[in-house]
Amino acid sequence: MASVPAARAGRAKAAQSGAMLGLLSRESGETLIDQIVRSVAARIDDRLLRGGARMPSIRAFAAAHGVSAFTVVASYDKLVASGHLESRRGAGFFVREPAALEMDLAQRRPGGKRRAGETERERERLGVQPIDVVWLVRNMFRQMPHGQTPGTGVLPPDWLDGAAIANALRSVSRQNANLLVSYGVPQGFLPLRQQLQLKFAELEIAAAPEQIVTTAGVTQALDLVAREFTRPGDTIFVDDPAWFLMFGSFAALGAKVVGIPRLGDGPDIAQLAELAALHKPKLYIINSVLHNPSSTSLSAAKAFQVLRLAEEHDFIIVEDDIYCDLHPGSAVQPATRLAALDQLQRVIYLGGFSKTMAANLRVGFIAASAERAERLADRKMLTMLTTSDIGERVVYKVLSEGSFRKHTDRVRARLDAIRAKTIRQMERVGLKVDVAPPAGMFVWADAGCDTNVLTERAMAHNLLLAPGSLFSPKQLPSTRMRLNVAAMQEPAVWRFFERELGRS
Repeated sequence: MASVPAARAGRAKAAQSGAMLGLLSRESGETLIDQIVRSVAARIDDRLLRGGARMPSIRAFAAAHGVSAFTVVASYDKLVASGHLESRRGAGFFVREPAALEMDLAQRRPGGKRRAGETERERERLGVQPIDVVWLVRNMFRQMPHGQTPGTGVLPPDWLDGAAIANALRSVSRQNANLLVSYGVPQGFLPLRQQLQLKFAELEIAAAPEQIVTTAGVTQALDLVAREFTRPGDTIFVDDPAWFLMFGSFAALGAKVVGIPRLGDGPDIAQLAELAALHKPKLYIINSVLHNPSSTSLSAAKAFQVLRLAEEHDFIIVEDDIYCDLHPGSAVQPATRLAALDQLQRVIYLGGFSKTMAANLRVGFIAASAERAERLADRKMLTMLTTSDIGERVVYKVLSEGSFRKHTDRVRARLDAIRAKTIRQMERVGLKVDVAPPAGMFVWADAGCDTNVLTERAMAHNLLLAPGSLFSPKQLPSTRMRLNVAAMQEPAVWRFFERELGRS
């Protein structure tokens, strides 16, 4: 039998382990059982609880969290059923060992081969394990409370106009039932494309409906463009930093992804010229307006230089303008769109409504020359026949009734009201902001420490961060991170940064 001190030490250790799982709320609308299951499963999925680790006893867990033994039993049983835990008779509950096919994604590059050479040696020297793109995306879709996701790429749900979507859905549902159960057309719902023509005209981009193809968001738009205009072995340029999801997508197509250093007013032109001569890229993906993750915009001088280099080295520019509606307009703040200068000759223009209307509708678009638009519509048809005609009708309804403009005005005003205050608070807790963006929801901040490590610590407190390593094709450790000012209004977020950055 264990001695009394040893027993006390065991109970203390179990209680400490249980407390690490985060605080439970009786006012969140989520049952205590579901909170425990979600929290424990998240830590197992993210390898914060290792395979084979013994869970706290039912009594210790209940005492540590102030819940009943029945609640803990029910939670552990659900975790056993989901495959996260296993019950060993007479010994307790243990974290289930990962299956052999559950490969360590954090050690793999998007194309499936292990990183080698300088990148791997640098990680080994720093003694940290990289956080891969799949890790962040998986956690983004875990339905964590939005107040706990300061690294997220979307606005909080209560910032969006759910009532307008609901009204549009009701209106669409009253239309001819045959329309609702049939395929759409590969190029997309014509009235929506006509509405987009008007929207583009306000941005000084001339595009007839036949030059527009609807997509399942910008993600599919990028995939269609890459599949149509590149072949395995071709090079695709991206900004560095840039939106991380496309790195893996392009690599999976066999493309070589090369980053172009992004400065406050656009790409490093000298680097772009040098790398274009060396690699002969087929595409260059760029955010001209409200770049992700810095919310900076392209200057007119840089825009002309980019177009000149594209002509000189014969590559297509793919302009991702997903954050278009968060910008107040060039009359208020300078903003130069390559598509407006080029009029879709060498530029393919992308956008969508997931950031300002509804991510769940998955409605995006491609605007290009008539010949390229026809090719992309055919590519879309071969990939998935058509996109959701119902979703496109809903978006058309919202746009055509005029309420969307007022909604985006309110969102921009709300962001403007908190941005400067939030940046000042960031600096008070130890985050450095080199360029304070005048618009948008993102800030590219410097934490002064490895943000991969910081992100792992945040997950232990149910906070989701977006470390800088994910936003570069090289994925080397970085002190930078993307923060969403709309998602940083919870005291728990600030307490975490004060504690962790103060310790650093």
